Amino acid sequence: MRADSEQLSECIETICQCGCNAVLATIEAMESGQIVPQVELLNEEERSIVLDELKAIMAVYDGKSCEIGKAGA
Repeated sequence: MRADSEQLSECIETICQCGCNAVLATIEAMESGQIVPQVELLNEEERSIVLDELKAIMAVYDGKSCEIGKAGA
């Protein structure tokens, strides 16, 4: 992670605290070119870094439901 990594880490953490489905929706919105409120103060490079980090975080689910790790899933 480059740029102001503390600011970017806080942004990523804030998005992740909203839950798995919200992170997926954020990724989808950002990939379609939307600037979501959590990243609107970031420049293009920083938004790209956030998007890449969110994708890396969500890669643990490998396209499966966000229910991984929950009882009965």
